[in-house]
Amino acid sequence: MKTKEIREMSVSDLRDRIEAEKQNLNHMKMNHVISPLEDTSKIKKSRIDIARMIAILAQREKQN
Repeated sequence: MKTKEIREMSVSDLRDRIEAEKQNLNHMKMNHVISPLEDTSKIKKSRIDIARMIAILAQREKQN
């Protein structure tokens, strides 16, 4: 997900998306433990997206 797309989201949408992405990341990690993935780039991308969303959410909350 691109930063521009994240910045266009509302605060409540960001919170919901962060929770959904965290659940998805946990699901991917569990699947990786059961049967190792050859390409772990999806896990890395998901972690980066979550961090980006949390940072933008923190910026918005600091402004208000």
